[in-house]
Amino acid sequence: MEFRKIKKIVSGSPAVDGAGVRLVRVIGASTVRDFDPFLMLDAFDSVDPADYVNGFPWHPHRGIETVTYLISGDIEHGDSLGNRGRILDGGCQWMTAGSGIIHQEMPQPSTRMLGLQLWLNLSAKDKMVTPSYRDLTAERIPIVKAEGSRVAVISGVYRDTVGAMKADYVAATMLDVALEPGASVIVPLPPSDTAFAYIIDGSLSVDAVPPREFLDRRRAVLLSEGEAVSLAASESGPARCVLFSGAPLKEPVAWGGPIVMNTQAELETAFRELADKTFIKAM
Repeated sequence: MEFRKIKKIVSGSPAVDGAGVRLVRVIGASTVRDFDPFLMLDAFDSVDPADYVNGFPWHPHRGIETVTYLISGDIEHGDSLGNRGRILDGGCQWMTAGSGIIHQEMPQPSTRMLGLQLWLNLSAKDKMVTPSYRDLTAERIPIVKAEGSRVAVISGVYRDTVGAMKADYVAATMLDVALEPGASVIVPLPPSDTAFAYIIDGSLSVDAVPPREFLDRRRAVLLSEGEAVSLAASESGPARCVLFSGAPLKEPVAWGGPIVMNTQAELETAFRELADKTFIKAM
């Protein structure tokens, strides 16, 4: 079995987004080529509601999917499709913006607000698909426990367990991997997928053979091509990461704030439609 190796390590940078939400921008515009089809990853971890309660008021998206995964906390949300609800501990909101959607996400005061939001690109042929929304409550996300590990299978497959989300467009894998001290797991992945792990807590190694190098939290580890990745926690404490993989689109990216298309002309059309109030298409 060919194991993946470290290709690149990205340290997140503190950022403020929405109406004043403090977060860590892990990947973004500068990493698009390396992390294709993954556009952006924002991580948040705070025990101070002042860091996040102003939230993300009504804003548009087109041409992407947004995946909000909440390990701990409470986020109220709504969108132009008429969806309303809350993302709670262990839940995930998987939204296909497609041709255009307007939504808001408003975090509520919580003991700890811990989670992330991923932007997943759509191919040119799928940029203008009909918007859709999936609410994956914690009860719907299968958990695989074995040998000091706990893996929540949000999408993709792990040890023959199929994830809660079956992607309609980019077949992405998303696994929340929690390891006890000294524990390890081997996760097979499609060999040509782009794959990376974001370390949430503890120290994690992706080396398949000793001596292992352990990396601290709040880093994204981009992996080389290969058949599988080996993840391990140090003996000194537990570790947790979210592992992502997906086939690269290899298409041009034109990125304008919350809208991601393939050309500048498509971006200009989107912003003109926002101004003309023709952005939301008939269902």
